[in-house]
Amino acid sequence: MTTKSMMLALAGSVASLALMTGAGLAQSSEPFRLILTHLEPPLVPNSVMDLAAELGYFEAEGVDVELVRVQQTPSAIAALQSGEGEMANIGVDALLQVIHNGATDFRAVTSPNKSLPFLIASKDDIATPADLAGRSFGVGRVGSLDHSLSTLVLSSQGVSIDDSEIVSLGQPDIRAQALLAGQVDATTMSIGVWSELPDTQGLHVLIDQDTYYEGAPVVNKVNAVSGDVLAERPEDVEAVIRALTKLSRDFAKNPQMWVDAMIEVRPDVSPEVLEMLAESFAGSWSVNGGMSVQELGFTSDWLYETEDFANFEQLALEDWVDFGPVDAVLAELGTDETMDPADR
Repeated sequence: MTTKSMMLALAGSVASLALMTGAGLAQSSEPFRLILTHLEPPLVPNSVMDLAAELGYFEAEGVDVELVRVQQTPSAIAALQSGEGEMANIGVDALLQVIHNGATDFRAVTSPNKSLPFLIASKDDIATPADLAGRSFGVGRVGSLDHSLSTLVLSSQGVSIDDSEIVSLGQPDIRAQALLAGQVDATTMSIGVWSELPDTQGLHVLIDQDTYYEGAPVVNKVNAVSGDVLAERPEDVEAVIRALTKLSRDFAKNPQMWVDAMIEVRPDVSPEVLEMLAESFAGSWSVNGGMSVQELGFTSDWLYETEDFANFEQLALEDWVDFGPVDAVLAELGTDETMDPADR
């Protein structure tokens, strides 16, 4: 049996099981439109949304999900505000800004890809974060997201980034190439960029993505809905969250399942790279919906200290988050205690 036929068989089995248990009963005759800001399944955990559609997990929960793809967050916000979609995967900063600008009923309900898959890579002779003192460290620019987060991460390791020579280089792929060429001694990049480097001889991962997130637990993106959707289609909202949570748990238990699914939708990526990524994602799946109170609070506190929010009064958590749908799902599924805190 081919990988593709195995995937189709799995999807059919999941859908059949849901129908047998009654979970597959339709909740609305209208499609539930999920707005994404990527044009193909990405090499990070938020591929779970694409794969939930591909593998039949949405269908198994009785919700007809239509993926609406746009190129940038402003387009996703515009589509959500105009009613061209019921849910959008957007940055927390974008959600807070749109609420401050008047869309006060928007709420985050889940986060299938809460953490930025950042890591710090360096030359091999930098064995520990303390060895960065006096060495060059590439950043996008002083004050950029990677610079700000890496400052927090290194501080959690007892290291000050100010002890390094900061070099502004721009985008992650440029920083990675500079590291590869020996122009800087260390830099921050995504695990996707790291995986695409043609040759990492003489380089290594100094701080991996799990350690990076522990040092700077900033939630990157959330799935947001309007108050109307929460009021009119609560069962569909919960069905989407339930499907994403179940698939996240399945990928966490069986990383090869993610690899096999991605081979089908991203044949341009080698199985070896996908296997490396699957291993690195082992502790990154949103097995409880990705809605930790502590992490969301940390994110809010951090954002309101940035220049973009200098003129805004900080919103309370209940002004931009609704835990009701994800808590209803966890009440049914139970909580996975191995990762992704459900600290409410």
